[in-house]
Amino acid sequence: MKHEELAYVNQQLAGMLKSGLPLEGALRELCADMKRGALREELRQLEADLAKGTPLREALAARKLPEFYIRMLQLGARSQDLPGVLILMADHYQRADLIWTRLKGLLMYPALVLLGSLGVSLLIAYLVQTFFATGAADLAAVFEGVGRGTWSTPAQVFLITALPCLLLAALATAALVAAGIPTLRRRLRWILPAFRETSLSNLGATMSLILAKGGTLGEACDLVARLERGTPAEAELDLWKRRLAGGQTKFAELAAGGRAFPRLFGWLVAQGGEDVAAGFRRAAEVYFARAVYRTELLLYLVLPLSVLTLGLMIVFQFMPVLRQMILFIDLLGNVGG
Repeated sequence: MKHEELAYVNQQLAGMLKSGLPLEGALRELCADMKRGALREELRQLEADLAKGTPLREALAARKLPEFYIRMLQLGARSQDLPGVLILMADHYQRADLIWTRLKGLLMYPALVLLGSLGVSLLIAYLVQTFFATGAADLAAVFEGVGRGTWSTPAQVFLITALPCLLLAALATAALVAAGIPTLRRRLRWILPAFRETSLSNLGATMSLILAKGGTLGEACDLVARLERGTPAEAELDLWKRRLAGGQTKFAELAAGGRAFPRLFGWLVAQGGEDVAAGFRRAAEVYFARAVYRTELLLYLVLPLSVLTLGLMIVFQFMPVLRQMILFIDLLGNVGG
């Protein structure tokens, strides 16, 4: 489910609830205006369950909505501040949509250049192979007869022209594998620049929202660890839970010796003192700003570097042709002299 769609739904629901409309009525009105899709169907089923008298907690548990979203609505109902939680969730998903849209745009540049480069390289390889295959034997005999250099062999030409194609194909395959395997994709999200800062910001915001609406630190760690399954953050959040169970309550003690989270992240959270929610909120804000900055920086760097790399690979592929053209021009000059 898209962050943008969830943000819109939360904004509309919050407004309807504040105007006095009951939740099931608000859901009915909202679904009537929504396009068909997975989110609309889940909300329609939620409205039907509530209309039958099913408690909100049980009705939410039966729906295929994001786990974090379900937990926050349950906390909002428990604290009797569902409109407030919906507004916070709308802001949360709007920020997430903003940064992830930028990151997707960042990935589009190298992806398009990679696919374009592969296509251009295959075309160049075909043209060069055709050039050398046409009359190659006659030209080679001329060169050898006058003792002017050596005409490239088919094997040499194939190696030079095919190498960039193979390299680009390997890179494209690696990119598809990374994008297609969820576990690998989640791990890369905590390694790549800009993506790591975004992950830290989202984690801090998630922890802050859960704590601000009555959830305990242990509950927050447990939920976020499930959301970050398969990432370096999961193991560290599990460590925090064990330390909490062992009686350690200060965040500096919980985060001591960790590797998944930078020291700055831990220091920012610890600065909140007893108000751990405020500390996580501050960490989320700092890393959101860092993510935006790094994304903008990479956007300006990736495109020119990708184009430069493409240009160098094209020159490399044309080297056999350029070399033979130089030899041929040299030969013509000697004949004319």
